[in-house]
Amino acid sequence: MISTRLDVKKTYKLYIGGKFPRSESGRYLAAKSVSGDHLDNFAHASRKDFRDAVVAARAAGGGWSKATAYNRGQILYRAAEMLQNRASELVNEIGRATGVSAAKAKREVALAIDRLVHFAGWTDKFAQVFGSVNPVASSHFNFTTPEPVGVVVVLAPDEPALLALVSLVAPIILSGNTCIVVASEKYPLPAVTFSEILATSDLPGGVINLLTGKRAELAPHIASHMDVNAVVDGAGDAEMSAKLQGGVAINLKRYAN
Repeated sequence: MISTRLDVKKTYKLYIGGKFPRSESGRYLAAKSVSGDHLDNFAHASRKDFRDAVVAARAAGGGWSKATAYNRGQILYRAAEMLQNRASELVNEIGRATGVSAAKAKREVALAIDRLVHFAGWTDKFAQVFGSVNPVASSHFNFTTPEPVGVVVVLAPDEPALLALVSLVAPIILSGNTCIVVASEKYPLPAVTFSEILATSDLPGGVINLLTGKRAELAPHIASHMDVNAVVDGAGDAEMSAKLQGGVAINLKRYAN
């Protein structure tokens, strides 16, 4: 008699404050392939989870913003190293989640690694590029230097699942900000795998926090939360974008899409 066993589906957790807590809601969603196959499970973040992520991001902000540009650059470079070490795992994750060919998945992972290295090199340069010495009508020097905004929420786009996330998050944290990423609702697995890689890098806990679940449920809380300083909306949903813009106008958050 030949016995068969069912595959044990992995249940991905949230990434908050450098740890992997279960969702406070106790809810989970099924991650499915483009053909409808059940791949794994991922946490359905609640309002409480989002608030916990904001607390973690704010707590990490003081130390991260005071770190030297050189130190932040080294940490981002280390994250690129860790990403390269687990490239094959990410290629597999992107392929089975989005259905793209292995060659295209490899290219996306390679571009994500290059993007991290690129932004690692910007940590000690952006202040010179975006700062200035202002002329004044006195014998004084007047300088303008960029300062971190604070806590930034990023709504990651669906495609490309990994590269888009890295491209949005890296420039935010290189300048001393902390962030909360709401992963793609359609393709969350590459993002949560990336968070597992970050956990093994030198990045301090709380600098990047990752939530998964329904973006539309979290959007009103993102817009109304008074300890969030900016929102980067890459979701590409016009209705949700309008709600976010209406909400941030009340408490004057910065908004970009």
